[in-house]
Amino acid sequence: MNTANETLIRNAQLVLSMDDQSRELPDCDIRIQGGVIAEVGQGLQSEGTVLDAKGCLITPGLVNTHHHLYQSLTRAVPGGQDALLFGWLQTLYPIWSRFGPEEMYVSAQVGLAELMLSGCTLTSDHLYLYPNGSRLDDTIAAAADIGMRFHPTRGSMSIGESDGGLPPDTLVEQERAILEDCIRVIDAHHDSAEGSMCRVGVAPCSPFSVSRHLMRDAAILARDKGVMLHTHLAENDEDIAYSLEKFGCSPGQYAEDLGWTGDDVWHAHCVKLDGQEIDLFARSGTGVAHCPCSNCRLGSGIAPVRQMRDAGVKVGLGVDGSASNDAGNLVLEARQAMLLQRVSNGADAMSAREALRIATRGGADVLGRDDCGQIAVGKRADLAIWDMSGIEAAGNWDIAALLLAGPTQVRDLFIEGRRVVAAGQLTSIDLPKTIARQNQLAGLLSA
Repeated sequence: MNTANETLIRNAQLVLSMDDQSRELPDCDIRIQGGVIAEVGQGLQSEGTVLDAKGCLITPGLVNTHHHLYQSLTRAVPGGQDALLFGWLQTLYPIWSRFGPEEMYVSAQVGLAELMLSGCTLTSDHLYLYPNGSRLDDTIAAAADIGMRFHPTRGSMSIGESDGGLPPDTLVEQERAILEDCIRVIDAHHDSAEGSMCRVGVAPCSPFSVSRHLMRDAAILARDKGVMLHTHLAENDEDIAYSLEKFGCSPGQYAEDLGWTGDDVWHAHCVKLDGQEIDLFARSGTGVAHCPCSNCRLGSGIAPVRQMRDAGVKVGLGVDGSASNDAGNLVLEARQAMLLQRVSNGADAMSAREALRIATRGGADVLGRDDCGQIAVGKRADLAIWDMSGIEAAGNWDIAALLLAGPTQVRDLFIEGRRVVAAGQLTSIDLPKTIARQNQLAGLLSA
């Protein structure tokens, strides 16, 4: 047997599988062969690398279904800290217009590192502005270099202020050029194979920054190319008012009319979906990226996740951009999702286990990745190892302590069978050096 790419993780206190049977496996070992889970059980043997997980909980790697990685360069910007969505955007657009390829690359690496340390093994990203020669390729390179499983989306804005849109004219693109670049990026980087480390999506930014024509054409292009579709939808009251005024219909109806429902579509936020829209998403298999911390930070409201889940809507978690969260810790996002549903619907509205399922299997389902999000033989070896023996969880009686108490950072993280976090430290990049450059770039932007 070839053991060069084999790892045995042994003696885990508990494995939370998130498989079809929702098995919880005490005193468990996991054998990884290449990028795949080869065995799950007790007393497993291997001549490869052996890692002791005594006192640890192992979960599938967490899945982040909505982010704007470039925003990690603009955390806690004065003027935007206490604004609603539209005012917040108008504060930040001029700053983002000064970005270039290096800003995109470095900010993506910082954002990805933060996610990885919080247990994330698969993330989407929504990049919808491309100033000064920036390209989606910049963030794709950042993810490849750090070792993250990545689902970048080629976002866009085409309606500037002079045409009644929200973004400044300097940040919008011609629609033909947008569609041509979507084709270029998909052809260059999209891998639809099982175990893919990079799948590309098509993602016009929002109904208030692109035309109906671009929304419709983007859907046609994505389906011709066999890739997924993503955008923002029904984020807050301003968003709803804009849709009613400009389009004469609700955001859900707008999406349906333009081909933006189906199992190849997921929408971010959906804070203001009504019952009819929830039923539409359930019937059509349309997914939702729930971003609880960002929704709190911008005062957007509490998304009806309990109602969505009960109706059968696919729901995953998103940290959203670091300018509106302002953190990118996905396990804390799962805790916030649980707490908000309890605030809205009572203490029994969402358990820690359900929130963790949304954060793992739920996100994988939203992104169309049935090869990820669970610990089962034949699935990708994306695993988060949480040390439950530290002070955060001291005295705990149950694995729910991960969300109810902590820890909030992983001890070890495996992506495609590679140990990218070891003993709490990233192994793939020089993180202190990257952080130092990030802070230099932020200083130049704020000068």
